[in-house]
Amino acid sequence: MARAINGGRGVADRGLQRFSDRPERRLALTFDAFDAHHHTLWLRYAHTQVGSRAAAETVVDALCARLLDDWPHALVQESVPQYAWAVLKEEVARWLREHDLEPVLVDTAAFLAAIRKLLLYEMRDQFAVLQGEIGLYAAISRLPERQYDVVVLRYVLRIPDEVVAEYMGIEVATVRSHVRHARRRLAKDLDVRETKTEE
Repeated sequence: MARAINGGRGVADRGLQRFSDRPERRLALTFDAFDAHHHTLWLRYAHTQVGSRAAAETVVDALCARLLDDWPHALVQESVPQYAWAVLKEEVARWLREHDLEPVLVDTAAFLAAIRKLLLYEMRDQFAVLQGEIGLYAAISRLPERQYDVVVLRYVLRIPDEVVAEYMGIEVATVRSHVRHARRRLAKDLDVRETKTEE
């Protein structure tokens, strides 16, 4: 399944034109399969950071172009999904820098529901006061990078722990540890009592 980028030509189409002999053509096809499997999640993550679907598509197009250009190198990495994740984060950071913006967390309803689950069930009244405050977003943005990524992937994008671990190149137990630390840090930062929630 080719993705439309750069005037409607798909990633694999560009790769197949550039890779004319049979082994190189296979490389382009393996890239297209990898892209087809991960593309939606890349777009969803980029959208949470850059604030619009169009900007997310620009970021993911840049990611795909970089991966395709460097695909043989990517394939020899210990984890191709982890390598692609690192490149995606670089492209998100580049786009934000070029537009002089900070990351945003979009889809407020889903985000707030996710954080409600992350932090607390019992203190809904206190949390209702926080919902309209920018402090909630600021608290998330102040998390260490890995905790931030785990929170966004696991709670906002609802990615299973095993997939989060694969993308980030860590163990599932480490994903859960990041969740515990993020929960404690957010509860402290927001001055709310941490409650026991499902991990």
